[in-house]
Amino acid sequence: MKLVLDILERRISEVMGLVSGQAGCSAMVKPATDPKFGDYQVNGVMPLAKQLKTNPRELAKKIVSLLMPRKQRLFDFAKQEINVVRHNISDLCQTPEIADPGFINLRLKPDFVADSFLQVSKGPDRLGIEKTDDPETIVVDFSGPNIAKQMHVGHLRSTIIGDAICRLLELEGHKVIRQNHIGDWGIQFGMLVVFLKQKIEKLDTPEWTAPPLEDLEDFYKQANEKYKSDCGFADEARDAVVDLHNGNKAWLELWKMIVSASEKHYRQLYECLSVTLKQEHIRGESFYKDMLADVVGELKKKGLAVESEGAVCVFPDKEKFKDKEGKPLPVIVQKSDGAFLYATTDLAAIRYRVGELKADRLIYVTDSRQSLHFEMVFAVARMAGWAKPETELVHVTFGSVLGEDGKPLKTRSGENVKLKELLDEAVTRARKIVDEKNPEFTEAQRVRIAQAVGIGAVKYADYTNNRTSDYIFSFNKMLAMEGNTAPYMQYAFARVQSIRRKGEQRGIEVNKELADLKTVSLVEPSELDLAKHLIRYGEAVEAAVADYRPNYLTSYLYDLAQKFSVFYTNCPVLDASSDKRPTRLLLCDLTARIIEHGLHNLLGIEVIGQM
Repeated sequence: MKLVLDILERRISEVMGLVSGQAGCSAMVKPATDPKFGDYQVNGVMPLAKQLKTNPRELAKKIVSLLMPRKQRLFDFAKQEINVVRHNISDLCQTPEIADPGFINLRLKPDFVADSFLQVSKGPDRLGIEKTDDPETIVVDFSGPNIAKQMHVGHLRSTIIGDAICRLLELEGHKVIRQNHIGDWGIQFGMLVVFLKQKIEKLDTPEWTAPPLEDLEDFYKQANEKYKSDCGFADEARDAVVDLHNGNKAWLELWKMIVSASEKHYRQLYECLSVTLKQEHIRGESFYKDMLADVVGELKKKGLAVESEGAVCVFPDKEKFKDKEGKPLPVIVQKSDGAFLYATTDLAAIRYRVGELKADRLIYVTDSRQSLHFEMVFAVARMAGWAKPETELVHVTFGSVLGEDGKPLKTRSGENVKLKELLDEAVTRARKIVDEKNPEFTEAQRVRIAQAVGIGAVKYADYTNNRTSDYIFSFNKMLAMEGNTAPYMQYAFARVQSIRRKGEQRGIEVNKELADLKTVSLVEPSELDLAKHLIRYGEAVEAAVADYRPNYLTSYLYDLAQKFSVFYTNCPVLDASSDKRPTRLLLCDLTARIIEHGLHNLLGIEVIGQM
């Protein structure tokens, strides 16, 4: 089903072109900010009037005159005969209204809403969402935990925002390739393998087993301190890195053990968060290690890389990228000691993803502090020709998670909050609420509900925020049963589902009534309002995809739950007359399906039929 917004945008833009004689007109149709003015608002008249140096209200009148129904009538406009029947919007909207200084307000016809609602409800199980006509191959780089370290709260946003983006893009019909760019290479591993070797030698036992990740993280801290204070250890660590890069078996065995312990840790967290990252999506820094020298060599061959203070550098757009003193900023691809850097690996990744994976679009989901890094790396990739002119490079940024003191969320000791501890705490708090509200449930039911509510609360609270903004992490707010929270949305779903259960308990054949329904009648205002919102689910999805902002989706779902509440208060469902009940049951059914689809399919949040 074509989105109403897209149909209106196309038709009205064409009429604006006919009226003005200008190519590329945009109607700029948006959902109305206040329902008393209608359902949609045309915002493109005033910019066009300014361009034409004409009165915007008079221009709006001309546009509306061609949007009005004129059966099979030819218009002589701009000295040419034009059949504008195909441009009018009378099949969708009531007569448009002009508001000062030049807005056009549109209100959907009830009959059109009813037909569209029935089409979405009875059609293929895509809930009114069409697949794209232009599918792309899109690589999404997200999560990126570091090996030998536990994931902390700083990894939460990249992981779940990246996951939602992948789900949304796949729903639209794109081929999505997930890439988990883990930090598994570099000097830190030289330190760690040498430190572990020394510990094993002290134990002097063949029965030594790999330590848990918590110990490895502590060992890394100790190794880092030793690297700074012990010159002999530092030399051995640097030599170990070289040997590791050259395939030394002893060092590789230790390195693999470290990687394995780390992977086990974050696989458990991905499963807990219902994130779609799998083992096959791992493309760590080590994957590109054999490509780095060639990347630098190619940059030199193309005359892009030059030596600067002993290092090999590329200077993209010297006028744009400058330091505080006005000097050009370099992208360093090789240090004076021959070591490669993050930028080198990121360039190798772009070359691989475009060249080997045939990506049309590359999306990187990281915090906003890396904006300059990626902007410069993208510039170098284009200079080198690895990112083609038509290749889209996107950096999806996000803000920080703050404590209630307004500062980055930390433990009392000043360390980053471990993600596992945070999620465990959420489930524990949710369990207390479940035990208080539902003591009659079985243990298994309470465990499942607490898990769904606790994890869902953390994820949903993150999604509801504009991703570019910082937000304050508050268990009390995110676990509240009121407001735009996961518990509220999960309860809304359970509430809708309970209507079906109660109906069946009363002997109402819900499935039969839904199957037999051929036409719907939306008489009550709250019925019509709910149906209008239901048929606009695709618009919310499209908006979330277009700007990579899951909060557009959560806002839609919250509004849906509220509109359903108004409908349910004003319109009896099970006690309705036989001519009204099937339509109202269908409104309940589609509401439940869309809430479930939005939460579970797109945001990875579990819904529960009873809570």
